[in-house]
Amino acid sequence: MTTDLPPLPDDVTRVLAVAAHPDDLEYGTAAAIARWTAAGTEVSYLLVTRGEAGIHDLPPEKAAGVREDEERRSAAVVGVHEVRFLDGHRDGVVVEGPALRRDIAREIRRLRPEMVVVGSHHETFGPGMWNSADHRAVGRATIDAAGDAGNRWIFPELVEEGFEPWPGVRRVAVSASTQPTHVVDVAGYREVAIASLAEHATYLAALDPRPVAEQAREVVEMTTAGERVAFEVFGG
Repeated sequence: MTTDLPPLPDDVTRVLAVAAHPDDLEYGTAAAIARWTAAGTEVSYLLVTRGEAGIHDLPPEKAAGVREDEERRSAAVVGVHEVRFLDGHRDGVVVEGPALRRDIAREIRRLRPEMVVVGSHHETFGPGMWNSADHRAVGRATIDAAGDAGNRWIFPELVEEGFEPWPGVRRVAVSASTQPTHVVDVAGYREVAIASLAEHATYLAALDPRPVAEQAREVVEMTTAGERVAFEVFGG
């Protein structure tokens, strides 16, 4: 039971949250982020894609801008004002490999977080619930990039660009993992997380005819059951 797990230490001042798509962080993780920012922790977002393939009746060239705007508004609701998007990685066909690791390591060196948060790299979310290829690729690449960021001899071109190594990532916290090790108490932060997810109005409306606010509440209450958000933690 996640309620039996120890609390995730709150001893960091800077966090980088990485996601494959706009809205990924809003499916529960945003409740923990809201708690951290309320306590004064500086949280930044890094999106690998703009989610341009995520709305069936909106062409990618139009969906990209819509989803980027929704993500920026969503982030602001939970106190996050630094939101970056990578270029060169297409929604739906993100490739795990050196190029992605390098791009994430660059942002880690730029922002110098003590903790990195990312979505699950595991194959499933549980029995019968397959994880997407983009999520798996981004999760694995992010865990690797946290180490790459501290090694001068991996991606030396980053040093040439002016990004010195950053060995200060103390832990990587993986959300929605099938192997959680720690929890964050989000009592008092679920309502703001619901409001954050509801900012993805165009995306949610394309998924389900029900009111966006109803969808957002259902999802966040499910993913924060017991007023806890669980993480699988790598590092100290």
